[in-house]
Amino acid sequence: MMTAQVPAGKFIAFDYVEFWVGNAVQARDYYISRFGFKPYAFKGLETGSKELVTHVIRQNNTILAFSSPLLPASKSAIAKEMTAHHAEHGDGVKDIAFTVDNAEAIYKAAVENGAISVREPTVLTDELGSVKIASVRTYGETIHTFVERAEYKGKFLPGFRIIEESIVEPFENFTPSLGLLYVDHIVGNQGWGEMTPVCDWYEQKLGFHKFWSVDDSVMHTEFSALSSTVMADSEENVKMPINEPAKGKKMSQIEEFVNFYGGAGAQHIALRTEDIIHTVTQMRARGVAFLPTPDSYYDNLRKRLAHAPITVKEDIDVLQKLKILVDFDDKGYLLQIFTKPVEDRPTLFYEIIQRANNSGFGAGNFKALFESIEQEQERRGTLVETCDYKIQC
Repeated sequence: MMTAQVPAGKFIAFDYVEFWVGNAVQARDYYISRFGFKPYAFKGLETGSKELVTHVIRQNNTILAFSSPLLPASKSAIAKEMTAHHAEHGDGVKDIAFTVDNAEAIYKAAVENGAISVREPTVLTDELGSVKIASVRTYGETIHTFVERAEYKGKFLPGFRIIEESIVEPFENFTPSLGLLYVDHIVGNQGWGEMTPVCDWYEQKLGFHKFWSVDDSVMHTEFSALSSTVMADSEENVKMPINEPAKGKKMSQIEEFVNFYGGAGAQHIALRTEDIIHTVTQMRARGVAFLPTPDSYYDNLRKRLAHAPITVKEDIDVLQKLKILVDFDDKGYLLQIFTKPVEDRPTLFYEIIQRANNSGFGAGNFKALFESIEQEQERRGTLVETCDYKIQC
């Protein structure tokens, strides 16, 4: 395997996640009302953008952007591309952007190592300074944009109108702030046999390394299985789990995703909180639907924790009421919960995660999680024999 050229730059954090959607303003409002985000920036007809509109929302250091074409596909190249993307994938993640300290160096190393260029290094400027950006293609039709902000005093990107923080959203009157802090990780689902090549891509093109992995001997139920490898940058600021299906009796959640999404793509976005009980309580109050967990899970959890070397500070009864999962090792624990898909297609969903000296990904919860997902698949009629992404076997 080719050894990666180490980029002459550092990955600092997830910068923003851009979705290509059918109706950007309605997608924006869903996340404002359900997830507690606030309007942050805007680009559209009113700012001189004649072909596409982008609504940007923010909560602490979590930034999501929603883009839609403004013109018919017959009248604009970008509209044609976005319309085709939406017809194939539905609403989905197009761009997972990273804050970096040297966008040009990272881009150059990636392209020299074989990455497909989407946008050469470009400097965007306005009266507040400049931002250098560059983009390459990763799995499926997803891209990564490298964002270098050292010379910019603005809040998002040149070309966007910033929405004042003093503007009060009506939904703020319903619940307190949810406390979603930043993107912890983003999971990419691949087809059969595609996990290793994609992991190699991150290693060879971006200089990432394998941070964590687990195979179908752990990640399985009676019916389905998968394998997962987490790729991370050299300083482990950015983590990208890569999943693929493994052989099982029925279609796995990975196959279901690839089937309905039309190929590889971002399956779920994990959002970090320091108080998951508060966050999930407020999200439920706002109408967010989470995957259920049977009470038997918590009966078993109490027995396991009775002999564990760590102590979970949160009240297990409260965690049980909210259906929050717990995973732990000899050093610490994590708390996590997963939403149901947030779109009609069973594709994108979210994870809410709190960490207490634990950098894992909830391996101890996989069985409970997968069984819950399989119950949802059964209700959708997709818990069928594996058939290489075909709806009908």
